[in-house]
Amino acid sequence: MSDTEEDSISSDGWPINEDWLIEVLKKHHEVRSGIRITDFKVKQGCHEGVNNLSDILAVSVIYEFQNQQIETKHLDIVIKLLPQDPFSRFFVTEAQFDLREIKFYTSILPDLLAFQELQNTKEDGIGMLISVPTCFYTQYTPNISPSHGSPEPPESILVLEDMRSLGYKGANFTSGLTVSQTEAAIRAIVTIHVLSLGLKVKKKVNVNEKYPFLFQTTRATESYQQLVEQGMPQLTKFLETKPDYVNELKALNKIRPKTKELIETLLQPIEPMGLITHTDFWCNNLLFRSEADGTDTCIILDWQMVTYSRPTNDLALLLVSSIPSNIRRQHSARLLDLYYNLLRDNCLKLDIDIEVDLDYSRNKMELEYRQSGLLALLLCIGSIDIAIGNPLAEQRLLDVLRDFNNDGVLSLEEFISCN
Repeated sequence: MSDTEEDSISSDGWPINEDWLIEVLKKHHEVRSGIRITDFKVKQGCHEGVNNLSDILAVSVIYEFQNQQIETKHLDIVIKLLPQDPFSRFFVTEAQFDLREIKFYTSILPDLLAFQELQNTKEDGIGMLISVPTCFYTQYTPNISPSHGSPEPPESILVLEDMRSLGYKGANFTSGLTVSQTEAAIRAIVTIHVLSLGLKVKKKVNVNEKYPFLFQTTRATESYQQLVEQGMPQLTKFLETKPDYVNELKALNKIRPKTKELIETLLQPIEPMGLITHTDFWCNNLLFRSEADGTDTCIILDWQMVTYSRPTNDLALLLVSSIPSNIRRQHSARLLDLYYNLLRDNCLKLDIDIEVDLDYSRNKMELEYRQSGLLALLLCIGSIDIAIGNPLAEQRLLDVLRDFNNDGVLSLEEFISCN
């Protein structure tokens, strides 16, 4: 057994120890006994990005099945815990970010997989892969009060497969995603969109009633508005140093008194196309791997903000926040085509014709995408500190502001008239 200082890393007095890891492994393998850990190592890890909603530990475990023929296995996992910082912990638990992500893996994902398996019994199947890490273990215990001398586990624990051990890597926010990575991200999210829409339409599921833990519009609006109110003064101060962006600053100042109303409206799904969205769909929540055929595959992380919303909200946040300006300008129309065609074709495999049954067209998606672009910009403003001080990210933001102003996306009157 490894017993280094690194291997004793803990969170809030709670150690990652052999007994606890054995319980995780027994649950994962659905056995009651017969597992022996021969070694494990623990280190801090946050998927090559900054995560303010969780403390993350990376654990590598070597273990054996103690049966007639000893079988040695190696497993790499990440353990997501509540932040130790008291302010961050309160922020996370008050908004239930931790519970929401646990419920995604324990409630939404199993339902989507079961629905997908039902469809796969058809002769041609549907051939879509849900691109998220495997969940090995969860624990959620609200309002826990540790007794003195006997520290309890943190109130919220999520154990996932460490996809880095399978060759996946985080993207570089500064340089942004490549075209291939963007396409991979679109293919990954459209699967969630299609299956959740199919579950709603084919199974007659009221998504908000079935999953009451989803980030509800009122609560999400309040959280996002707080971030926008913090970020807008910083952006204003930055733009005041850019004399060529006077018009963009004027447009933002016009929108500023209405941002809460805009966020609330834009988060609302436009039926009948309401479905489950990630709602924090940008490059720092994605992992990528280059495949032998030259394409990329994508894994989606961090489902703390999973919402019932409009599909274009995920698409817009990805393209606005995470790709270089030249790619966004040159390839947006083709990327929107890719998304729409995948959405339409995969829904047809579920016997759902979005154009006939749901009256959803490429033109309607384009209109909703423009509106979602405004929401994406407001969410980026709420995280403006990520860009300010980074010249490439600053220029990408300036380019978005310039393009959105020229295209009328920043026009409040246009937005109101569209609704």
